[in-house]
Amino acid sequence: MPFSEVDVVVVGAGAAGLAAARELGRRGISAVVVEARGRMGGRAHTVLSDGGHPADLGCGWLHSADRNPWCAIAEGLGLEIDRNPPDWGQGSVGRRIGREAMTDWAEAMERFWDLIDRVGDAGPDRSVADLLPAGDRWLPRFEAVIGYISGAEPGALSAVDLVRYADTGVNWRVASGYGTLVARAGAGVHVSLDTPVTSVDLTGPRIVLTTPKGELCGRAVILTVPPPLLDGEAIRFTPPLPEKIEAARALPMGYVAKLFLEVVEGSGCLWDLEPDTQVPGALDGARTGLYHLEPLGRPLIEAYYGGALALDLERAGAEAMEDFAVGELSGLFGSSVRRHLKPVAASGWAADPWSLGAYSYAVPGGADRRADLVLPVDGRLFFAGEACSRDSYSTTHGAYLTGIDAAAAAAAVIRPDGSRP
Repeated sequence: MPFSEVDVVVVGAGAAGLAAARELGRRGISAVVVEARGRMGGRAHTVLSDGGHPADLGCGWLHSADRNPWCAIAEGLGLEIDRNPPDWGQGSVGRRIGREAMTDWAEAMERFWDLIDRVGDAGPDRSVADLLPAGDRWLPRFEAVIGYISGAEPGALSAVDLVRYADTGVNWRVASGYGTLVARAGAGVHVSLDTPVTSVDLTGPRIVLTTPKGELCGRAVILTVPPPLLDGEAIRFTPPLPEKIEAARALPMGYVAKLFLEVVEGSGCLWDLEPDTQVPGALDGARTGLYHLEPLGRPLIEAYYGGALALDLERAGAEAMEDFAVGELSGLFGSSVRRHLKPVAASGWAADPWSLGAYSYAVPGGADRRADLVLPVDGRLFFAGEACSRDSYSTTHGAYLTGIDAAAAAAAVIRPDGSRP
């Protein structure tokens, strides 16, 4: 790619970057998106099983679907949305432990969340672990749930940040995969793949970005990389941006791992549960998975892990993750299930050099750092991505909305009067 000039350079072809580029195009402002990976979508990534069934290794649920902008985009692209709600395993838990214990479990979950909610939006902030009653029978189960939600253990999490997260409780799915949707949304956007940015120079009248394919020059830049890429200085800034590094360190990436297994054709009925049932691997420990059986009626199992367990499994490799999953599934449904399952794919977000984790969380005392992270620099360098969202962090729609906001801010710099070319 020769040296070229555009109005805006967008770094990252994930949900935030593609949203920003689409919005800039709508406003008649030239933009190019540079993406380090060889594909679009970022942490939204759909693969296919041998049987041709979509499997989302990244985001999978349209959270807050009743106000999630990706729903309208999906419909505009002609992609089917499944509106059946999940129960996050509650049905299978009730069947497993009985009505009385299930009532006790539900009441405990409500107590735990109430303790966190009492911290309020303004704090003073504390870790989530500081708020939970030690020795409670159901505490390990709640710790597992926190790991699924945040990708980290309660002791590492800001309670204020968790309270600020806003969700309507409506969760839908894209039948062909969330990753498919995000990648399809990039059609028509000028994207250069396999183009990591290694430096950003703000000292001249235009911002200069260095990539292995050459230099790019723009009047403004929208940066959508995850916080660790700022904290680790994967991108060199001239002049340096110590305030961004400090913000990034307060917003590390949580760990979530996924494994998909395919049910071998002709296996018959392996469990006495309806398709789309979710089953926890264990109820008495935090280091356990959540298993989605036959999602959307397909012959798959989606295994989901969070926090330290997710990191350990990803580091151990796909085969170790498969062994762990089949071990828990055998404990649930008998050892015979082993011969009826074959691996499809496993995630590896912790080792991915362009994400270094699944999505952001705030450390205790770090909730307000999201506002610091999103602040523009020099009136020309803008930031977007799920970590920049105050109340929709960790979600694809949160990333999208910050991308739209960044595009609007960049557009105001390029054409202060709002004119079009």
